[in-house]
Amino acid sequence: MADEPTLGEVQRRMEQGFTDLKDDMRELGGRLDSKVDQKVYDLRHEALASRVTTLETLREKDAEKIVATRRWLVGAVIVPLIGILLPVIILLVQGT
Repeated sequence: MADEPTLGEVQRRMEQGFTDLKDDMRELGGRLDSKVDQKVYDLRHEALASRVTTLETLREKDAEKIVATRRWLVGAVIVPLIGILLPVIILLVQGT
């Protein structure tokens, strides 16, 4: 009989167990509140993927504009400028 707990000790142990259980449930509830719902995650992922696709498309268009501008610069400015200056330089070199 000496090894058996008293009714008061059993009650204290049960109350401690219930307190621990309440703390664990409160902690679990906090963890669940911090988790993102799968639907919300999927929607955010789709929105992000759409934004990335849009940005990639805009970057490709900008790259095409840069190439077109370089071609225009070479064709409309540099080549005619060389065409005008080259004969002048040749005449100056031959004249001396």
